[in-house]
Amino acid sequence: MKAWCPRQPANENVAYIIGAPAEKCKYFLARAAGLTFPRNFLILNNINGVLPLIGKTLGRFRITEKLGAGGMGEVYKARDTRLDRTVAIKVLPAAVAKDADLRTRFEREARSISSLNHPNICTLYEFDSSEGNDFLVLEYIEGETLASRLDRGALKLEDALRIAVQIADALEAAHRHGIIHRDLKPGNIMLTKSGAKLLDFGLAKFRAEVTPAKEEFLLARTLTVTTKGTILGTLQYMAPEQLEAKDVDARTDIFALGLVIYEMVTGKKAFEAKSQAGLIAAILERDPPPMTERQPLTPPSLERVVRACLAKDPDERWQSAADV
Repeated sequence: MKAWCPRQPANENVAYIIGAPAEKCKYFLARAAGLTFPRNFLILNNINGVLPLIGKTLGRFRITEKLGAGGMGEVYKARDTRLDRTVAIKVLPAAVAKDADLRTRFEREARSISSLNHPNICTLYEFDSSEGNDFLVLEYIEGETLASRLDRGALKLEDALRIAVQIADALEAAHRHGIIHRDLKPGNIMLTKSGAKLLDFGLAKFRAEVTPAKEEFLLARTLTVTTKGTILGTLQYMAPEQLEAKDVDARTDIFALGLVIYEMVTGKKAFEAKSQAGLIAAILERDPPPMTERQPLTPPSLERVVRACLAKDPDERWQSAADV
């Protein structure tokens, strides 16, 4: 059960557990995990070295469950003790908060979401800080991600079209506010009883805010702080101009929307490869197989819509989500 973390000095008073698949040090308190260890043994459970938040309180929010984690923070289920409602808390890890660029992106997410009011976009209630933890308070959404649903195969055509329309409407609302999501993918779309919800504007940016050189730096940083599996997932939904560190705009999200529609209808990713280099080359240089090859019942009109979304040149794509 005990193993020494290769990135930490050996210490007889600390036990480290190596977590798969990323093989990074996972930490948790023995008491929280229900394990029994000698008093002088501490087991930590956070790849950034911060003690867990389960059972703790941030401001008026009592943390009850961890929902997930990504390059821009960890997400928890929590109870708002003042308003007596369940919320989602996205916490910027302390180790990441020390990085000025990543903290700026986190604050940008708060600005982005707070300016949006749309039934297909996750609602941001507030942005706060407590005991050195910066966090977003978000609408808690019950359901499953589109990525999870796609693990079971393609969607029915009518379901895919309904979700596509809802996400296109959400993107149009964001684009009207000058906000580009930049990370649209099945993992950022939640399927609920009331419809699809677009999540995680952690990579959103305002159109005129970042120069191409700065954009290239942020892209490189994003790939650096994310695990290998997440890198591949993110790359598979990036537009050519993102991979080339060029200016992005609403048409960048439209490319990703085309990829999502393609996958919903066919059950296959539009671009796949055995390596990151191969995946990048495919996105930059090749067209995906026709949808009708993978799903013969695909309407020709839908094939044309998706093909226009996936044009390599942004000028040849649909120019707005409303057009789609």
